[in-house]
Amino acid sequence: MVMVPNSWMAPLKFDCVEGGSIWSEANPQVYVETPLHPEKLTVWCALWAGGIIGPYFFKNDEGHNVTVNGDRYRVMITNFFIPELNNHDVQELWFQQDGATCHTARATIDLLKDTFGDRLISRFGPVNWSPRSCDLTPLDYFLWDYVKSLVYADKPQTLDHLEDNIRRVIADVRPQMLEKVIENWTSRLDYIRASRGSHMPEIIFKT
Repeated sequence: MVMVPNSWMAPLKFDCVEGGSIWSEANPQVYVETPLHPEKLTVWCALWAGGIIGPYFFKNDEGHNVTVNGDRYRVMITNFFIPELNNHDVQELWFQQDGATCHTARATIDLLKDTFGDRLISRFGPVNWSPRSCDLTPLDYFLWDYVKSLVYADKPQTLDHLEDNIRRVIADVRPQMLEKVIENWTSRLDYIRASRGSHMPEIIFKT
């Protein structure tokens, strides 16, 4: 099983003037400009029992960070994910993704069906993705929280610095940690199946 949501991350920002305020007896006629939308990275990973594929950072042809749309997602699947997956020589693997619009365009679903056949769990896929079920996706309930808890430790001030931190933290995830995550994931599935979809108890959320 390969599970593949993406996440976005932004570096911490610190103003030179505390609180962004300038004090003066007269009107200083000073304007403090702040961006309406802060710069951020959009990063994608796939997680499976054999390890983590990625991270992949979405960038345009000039190397600038961009958000995800259907075209960019398909380029990533074609040029990055499928070749990486082939390097692992795995067979009969299932592919699970959430229902984000960029993941579920018709052209994207067709591409994934060509690769995985009926072994596709997705909105509009052969096996429907259960909506609002991030607690059944290890990247959502484990990996991204784990990465975010570490990549800001040295207060990265640039996206390049943050990107380096993300690569390092993900590369340091040990197989033993992933084994525990997958064990916890199967426990969640067993509980959901046995309880016919009821809410999971708090104890099962501990990985």
